Amino acid sequence: MSDGMLRQDWYLRDRIEEWIDTQARTMQVSRRRVLEIFAGTSVGALLAACAPAGTPAPTPTVPAPTTGGAAGRPTAVPTTSVDNPHVKPTPDDLFINHGVNREMRWERMAGRGYTTPNELFFIRDHTKTPVIDPASWRLTIKGSGVEREVQLTLDDLQRLPQTTVTKYVECAGNGRSFFESIGGRRASGTSWKLGAIGVAEFRGPRLRDVLDRAGLKRTARDVMPEGLDDQRVRRPMPIEKATDGDTLIALQMNGQPLPHDHGFPARVLVPGWIGVASIKWVGSIEVSETPLVSPWNTDSYVLIGPDYRPEPPAKGPVLSTQNVKSALELPWPAQLRAGQQTIRGRAWSGVGKITRVEYSFDGRNWQQATLGAGPNDYGQWVQFEFPWTAQPGQYELRLRAADDKGNVQPPTVPFNEQGYLYNGIVGHPVTVA
Repeated sequence: MSDGMLRQDWYLRDRIEEWIDTQARTMQVSRRRVLEIFAGTSVGALLAACAPAGTPAPTPTVPAPTTGGAAGRPTAVPTTSVDNPHVKPTPDDLFINHGVNREMRWERMAGRGYTTPNELFFIRDHTKTPVIDPASWRLTIKGSGVEREVQLTLDDLQRLPQTTVTKYVECAGNGRSFFESIGGRRASGTSWKLGAIGVAEFRGPRLRDVLDRAGLKRTARDVMPEGLDDQRVRRPMPIEKATDGDTLIALQMNGQPLPHDHGFPARVLVPGWIGVASIKWVGSIEVSETPLVSPWNTDSYVLIGPDYRPEPPAKGPVLSTQNVKSALELPWPAQLRAGQQTIRGRAWSGVGKITRVEYSFDGRNWQQATLGAGPNDYGQWVQFEFPWTAQPGQYELRLRAADDKGNVQPPTVPFNEQGYLYNGIVGHPVTVA
């Protein structure tokens, strides 16, 4: 897989240059004048101004009190509400409650296998979980990049060749709380520690096979899935990433039908990229021969701060791939008994294999942990462990992971207003008694 396929900032820079040129020709003004006109315009207004006439309204969500069971029989499911925004149980002993979002407690992964069970998988919702009737649900493929518009049913997708990949989904804001607790500056958004990630076995048709049902053109450039949640979250990606063999329309998760909170009846899976790219509850996919933008790669999910320059129409560098991180399978803070301990955790990268995990008790002297023998590639995590003869006292246990692309967790991370991609070295508080 080429770096260009993975890096949306490179792709978007090229697309924005093309967009500016197109606007200049259409308006019969200079490129500089285009930038002046749109410099103070919100992205929402910009997109509305540039949308073709007759752009259809989004397909509405279809709530229903039942979904198909394992044998095709209706089974009752709970509805969601402001007080109960999710379908699956999210008790405090399994999750950290962040309002509409739920963070996995890392200690619940201790002693478990490679994947995250569905009942422990973190939840990142922009509003609340929509409950969709699979019988009336349709996936619409449309746009100038396909020969014809088509609507596919769930049965249509299930009849296509199915692919299984084991990859993680991780929120771009994972680690956001450390901008404040370590850097002293609070970023906006959910104050995740490191539990906004989970690895699952996803199964479904490749996105490229789905797009081929509409006659994918060789001139197609951008692909933008759109969700059926209240905000209609949507985000474009280059055709190269959309047609990569690991990019799926996921219908199953860990051998079960995709849970409601994780995108039922279908979600996009974009391995290695930030979680918002893996659109849940997908209802339509636009394929275009020209650049596509949305508020989710121009206003949000971009880096805004003193160390980052705007890249119009985006307010800053656009996020795509995830960076290298690591975490311990311990409570925060942790309490351990004195004596011989085996400390375990997991490390991951969005662009390559983890090659090394080091640990330190003082931030100066580092020792190497032992990596597990399980899967270890981009968009996956690797398990690790190390022994510790724990003496009574207070400790801050630090980790530093590296991947085969030369990425290493840094001591600090420059602040950005929306708190994305924090992967600096963190001291995990541990009390030994």
